[in-house]
Amino acid sequence: MATLASDGGTKTRTVPWPARHLFGEAEKAAAVNLFEQSISSGNAFGYNGPPEEEYRRRFAEYLGGGLAHTVNSGTSAVLAAVAGLGLEPFSEVVVPPITDPGGVMPVALLNLIPVVADATPGSYNLGAAQVEAVLTERTRAILVAHIAGEPVDLDPILELARRHNLKVVEDCAQSHGATYHGQLVGTLGDIAAFSTMSGKHHATGAQGGVVYSRHEEYFWRARRFADRGKPFNTDSPTNVTAGLNLNLNDLSAAIGLVQLDRLPDMVARRQAVGEAVREGLAKVDGVGLGWQAPNSQSAYWFLRVFVDPNAFTVDMATFIKAVSAEGIPVGWPYATVTPEGRWFQEQHVFGTPGMPWSAAEYRGERRPTYPCPIAHESRHTHFNVGVHENCGPAEAADVVAAVSKVAAAFRR
Repeated sequence: MATLASDGGTKTRTVPWPARHLFGEAEKAAAVNLFEQSISSGNAFGYNGPPEEEYRRRFAEYLGGGLAHTVNSGTSAVLAAVAGLGLEPFSEVVVPPITDPGGVMPVALLNLIPVVADATPGSYNLGAAQVEAVLTERTRAILVAHIAGEPVDLDPILELARRHNLKVVEDCAQSHGATYHGQLVGTLGDIAAFSTMSGKHHATGAQGGVVYSRHEEYFWRARRFADRGKPFNTDSPTNVTAGLNLNLNDLSAAIGLVQLDRLPDMVARRQAVGEAVREGLAKVDGVGLGWQAPNSQSAYWFLRVFVDPNAFTVDMATFIKAVSAEGIPVGWPYATVTPEGRWFQEQHVFGTPGMPWSAAEYRGERRPTYPCPIAHESRHTHFNVGVHENCGPAEAADVVAAVSKVAAAFRR
């Protein structure tokens, strides 16, 4: 048996992990071209100009039609998307147990009540049975997040929503190009939010986001909210509602247009790596890529590796440290589940902690608890491997070899 690198043996991978090279000469040329136009004309570029309008049109076209609006971050996209539903204050919105806090905070900031559903077994994503368990007469919407690029098992959730007259918001920040029953995520619910920051599948620069819907009422309400209540798609001469300035800009959109051309290839390359690792680890007892919803195709924002704690003699921290020592970029899942975040536990949303839960108008539990045992188990039986579209067969093989080596060393 080969000696682990953590015990002084030779690393599985002895060369650095490849850099992503997200931006190239084409993105640079697009930005320079916009500056040259500005210098030549004497007019500054801004927002809602031709590059941004074109990016919105082509983003919607990528999703098969509908309406898209650009904003300055994925969190802003979630905020505008939920606002687009027009829910009454203190309505309950079911939210995921494992996600970035920025995917849940907008709910509370809109004076809505985030209610945390547990994950489906073997996944970071929430499940229909877990959603149903937290529904009340106050529930008005379900916010799903396709974590790690893996689509949520949406059919039973959509059926649940139809049965209870609930709206469904898709958070697709990590899942550009992922599909469920052959349909791109973001097109299955009532409205969707995407992040286009530089860590995601495609980017509009350092930060950015998109709100997308095929429902005109929800879309136009979201767009008005995202630009100070401007009277888009109305005949009003003045702003029609309160809102925020969440605008993107033409420079970011110019970069995004180049990235959007590359998106299908970037997703395909990630999928090739992910599927090669899935196939390789399927031959190793006690480990493997995590469960995925039936008839879904992940976009592999990162690889979610399952480790059976009963199959090995060491704890998860030791296992992860050993894989890392083999030259593989690994990490823990999210630091906490949603209800364990300090802001959530202390209900610190506005100046005085407690709102919106403490509002007299809210008839639900003021200090709810959400144990989320499945999400906790998923966090402690999985680790993440960082991949991107500049990885290839060699990186996939090294992930399989490193995990296999560690598994063999620690097997019971």
